[in-house]
Amino acid sequence: MPSIGAPELIIIALVLLALFGYKKLPDAARAIGRSARIFKAETKGLRDEPAPRDLESKAEAEYLRQTTPPQQPAAAPPPAAAPTPPPPPAPPQSETR
Repeated sequence: MPSIGAPELIIIALVLLALFGYKKLPDAARAIGRSARIFKAETKGLRDEPAPRDLESKAEAEYLRQTTPPQQPAAAPPPAAAPTPPPPPAPPQSETR
């Protein structure tokens, strides 16, 4: 890949001077600098923000927090009752026919 040397830079400067004129060239350079600064700030903001999947999961969690009533802590189970004794055996029936 060829590099840009001094002759190429001079040609680029002459073309820019011909396009914008010597009076508008500083304003054009200022506008390009501002645009580059804004672009850099916006791309930095994109890198700092969480991924869209993270945003969706956070939004869903926030929605669930707002729509569901707060849950009461689980009550302790009632104390164990004494076991009931088995029923007494039935008296034998006599077989008479």
